[in-house]
Amino acid sequence: IDSCRPLGAETLAAGEAEATARMFKALGDPARVKIINVLARNDGPVCACEFMPALGLAQATVSHHLTTLTTAGLLEREQRGKWAYFSLNSEAVARLESLVRIGETTVRGSR
Repeated sequence: IDSCRPLGAETLAAGEAEATARMFKALGDPARVKIINVLARNDGPVCACEFMPALGLAQATVSHHLTTLTTAGLLEREQRGKWAYFSLNSEAVARLESLVRIGETTVRGSR
């Protein structure tokens, strides 16, 4: 996620475009979007066990989605005894916000 540049940037190198696509691919599943939503609404880390009833998915499926988001750099994971707790990676959220912020000057035909 460190190599992602805003989509409205003058140009994107191949590596930057690939890094951006990987991040969007990680968000390309409704369950993962719901996980981000749950985390965005909480002030602190959320136990992995809380996602199963919230998503209506089995533990293995939730674990897969959490791993995908963590590997993409969107989540931070903290082990507390038996359970893992997840929170949004604030740097990743800031980068995501900057990625989708496309300036008016870069959008043609908007006026």
